[in-house]
Amino acid sequence: MARTKEFDPDAALRAALELFWRRGYEATSMADLVEHLGIGRASLYATFGSKHELYLKALDRYGRTQHPRLAGELSRPGPVLPAVRAVVRRFAAEATAAESREYGCLVTNTAVELGPHDPAAARRVEQSWDHLETLLHSALLRARAQGELPGDRDPAVLARTLLALLQGLRVLGKASADPSRVRDAAEGALALLD
Repeated sequence: MARTKEFDPDAALRAALELFWRRGYEATSMADLVEHLGIGRASLYATFGSKHELYLKALDRYGRTQHPRLAGELSRPGPVLPAVRAVVRRFAAEATAAESREYGCLVTNTAVELGPHDPAAARRVEQSWDHLETLLHSALLRARAQGELPGDRDPAVLARTLLALLQGLRVLGKASADPSRVRDAAEGALALLD
């Protein structure tokens, strides 16, 4: 007869996500996970598989929690460019906040730490970036259709530029002690929308 799980797998996944987010993949050992989650090693393996599989599941969970807010911000009725500007400024503010400096963005962290040599992690990073770029592109298409964006501006190129900027802001925010560097970069990029 199979034993019943003595822990909540969803709560354990949230706790693993928090630990990976704070420490990174390589700096988090299975022993760290066992201790942080309060779950035996055998139960962890039986429920989530390897450390790598657990990391990918945590990364998937993170992705599901990040994009709905952004989609809502960029799809509100009315003028679009104020919403795009607000999103860029929010990313800049978050990048320089104390908690963000410690944690950063799990997708960006994964891109830097694992992207070059882990195809499964890189695929998830690409999916997240594709989704973000699509949200920005859709918003900028609406902005151009509503006359907010000059007709000579290519929404696809602007969306890709903003994607690169947003990811760059997250990296700068983690590494730089100068918040004006992040704010100035954000404002400079927003000038492309004028």
